[in-house]
Amino acid sequence: MNTNNPTAAYHSAGIEVQAMEATPHGLITMLFDGALLAIKLAKAHMMENKTIEKAQSINKAIDIVGSGLRAALNLKEGGELANNLDELYEYVVMQLLKANLNNDAALLDESYGLLEQLADAWKDVGTDPAAARKA
Repeated sequence: MNTNNPTAAYHSAGIEVQAMEATPHGLITMLFDGALLAIKLAKAHMMENKTIEKAQSINKAIDIVGSGLRAALNLKEGGELANNLDELYEYVVMQLLKANLNNDAALLDESYGLLEQLADAWKDVGTDPAAARKA
């Protein structure tokens, strides 16, 4: 935690509390939200020619997708759906890497759109008790 910046420290503590209190569904929702925010920030930094900040935001999004969302998949028991999501997450990671390397906002937009669709579907499953029982 960054003690030199009280606002950042407060924000970080707030996220930690949310994560500790969240359901497994809520944790995945938080990962989607974090990845989407990081991509949105990366695009803003790209438009402002802030190379370091852009790279940091893209790296954060890559970490969330690659180490968070992919790690949450159960490839042994999840069947075709888990395998398809794994491939999609890998694709998004590759698009983010290319976006960073080539300064390509269109690739950020594509990655954002794909994750946003998944996030919306995931949130719908969480609000529909019948769908949650089938998942």
